[in-house]
Amino acid sequence: MVLSAENNNRLTSVGPGTEMGELLRRYWHPIAAESEIGERATKKVRLLGEDLVLFRNRKGGLGLIEERCPHRKVSLVYGIPEDDGIRCQYHGWCFRNDGQCTEQPNEPENSTFKNRVKITYYEVQAVGGLVFAYMGPKPAPELPKFDLFVEDNVIRTIGYQVIPCNWLQIMENSMDPTHLEWLHGRYFQHIFEKDGRPASDWPISKHHVKIGFDEFEYGIIKRRILEGQTEECEDWRIGHPVVFPTMLRVGDGGAHTFQIRVPVDDTHTLHFWYTCFVPKEGVEIPKDYPISLYECPLKDENGEFITDYIDGQDMMAWVTQGEIADRTTEKLGTSDKGIIMYRKMLMNEMKRVQEGEDPKCVIRDYEKAQFISLPQEENKYDEGELLTGVAKDWNTRYAPNIDEIIDICKGRKKVEEIKN
Repeated sequence: MVLSAENNNRLTSVGPGTEMGELLRRYWHPIAAESEIGERATKKVRLLGEDLVLFRNRKGGLGLIEERCPHRKVSLVYGIPEDDGIRCQYHGWCFRNDGQCTEQPNEPENSTFKNRVKITYYEVQAVGGLVFAYMGPKPAPELPKFDLFVEDNVIRTIGYQVIPCNWLQIMENSMDPTHLEWLHGRYFQHIFEKDGRPASDWPISKHHVKIGFDEFEYGIIKRRILEGQTEECEDWRIGHPVVFPTMLRVGDGGAHTFQIRVPVDDTHTLHFWYTCFVPKEGVEIPKDYPISLYECPLKDENGEFITDYIDGQDMMAWVTQGEIADRTTEKLGTSDKGIIMYRKMLMNEMKRVQEGEDPKCVIRDYEKAQFISLPQEENKYDEGELLTGVAKDWNTRYAPNIDEIIDICKGRKKVEEIKN
């Protein structure tokens, strides 16, 4: 499915009024870690080509509004949170969380001007340490609470990076199983050798014998069999869910991760790595255990891509395709059938939106949205290998408390000992 320039533009343009932008506005997108929005805090947000301000008012409520005050167009990033909204720092105009102007201090007391001024606002909700926004038509669908966001007795970490490329090439990477053996296998062996690390037993460098893709209720399941494996292996029997439209689920029994791709605009993507660490049996994690937030570096101090960890290798591959990959000249093979399947799904769901229907994975049943369990491998590697590996070869090595997390999950230390 080599794309024409027109269709490449249709699939990659996310601003207001574009076909893909209208599709993506039917979903809830994470825009920040909740820890970033403390008491009376503000944060500049750019989502789907729109500049916005996320804030918490004095009563604790979250709001998301357009960035510019309609009066003189200054940025409300520097606004003053009030009891039920935010006040412009320039002339004191006040706006509720729903965008309605409620006060204009220097206008006549009997003026009704404020009643006619309302700025754009969007709905926000917090779950699992993330703040989600919905920018589509009302009524908003339910915020789907996928299992990792609401599971008990886990330790959570949130990694992030703003990737300077279009969201689609990141998602298409998730529909490309065979890059595992090369980018994260053979190339990683090359990195190991340069660093003097043993590389001969690196398991993911094995050749792909078979790949498969199946549509399911929430997206696509991708499957693989490596040399020496059978269809009984979990990578085939269970597989990896790609949750439509912008999320990948990966992991093992010791650590489960959502990779969430949030389209900032046509040439930037906010990427979250949301990981839940599962402790060994008998270890209890308090509900108030802090969720660490950390940046996953893209380049080193010399401006070179950091490729000695798996997620850094992915980022290098995404970015070096260009800000927006040119799909008009690509040469797809049989191993790219997952990418073709995903593109067709995007095209179909854009059409459904144009016809006035809800697209795939939009949920309006409240009870159904409260806990959505997804397939997950549990024994891909043994626990020791995985929990040791995340501290070296995955993005979670940058979590400030990763050593503590591993000690707690393995039962070597109690949470109370670390807190004290």
